[in-house]
Amino acid sequence: MDYEILLKNATFKDTLRYITEHAAKVYYVEPGFKVFDRRLIGVPPVPVGVGPAYIMLTYVKPCHGSFVLKLPRDEEELARIVAEDKKYNHKRKAKAATASAAKSLV
Repeated sequence: MDYEILLKNATFKDTLRYITEHAAKVYYVEPGFKVFDRRLIGVPPVPVGVGPAYIMLTYVKPCHGSFVLKLPRDEEELARIVAEDKKYNHKRKAKAATASAAKSLV
């Protein structure tokens, strides 16, 4: 698969910032979610940037740091990413509501 390295030897925080600043749209997924059969590693939420012709993601290479890769856009992958983003956001909102309810009982 063709790809372009946009940022290399960075921290995960740097890759998060890069993707949120440079992607047309950013979706968030849980660590371990597969994009193009590669598991994404990182601190949740893991950002995946999308544009008209690309998917931008963080690739972690042990002992070498984190990289931001730009891959050709694939509509099937994009549909999976969007579905995971919705599921992830729903789960985060439910967890926040539970925490808020528990706090009000104290």
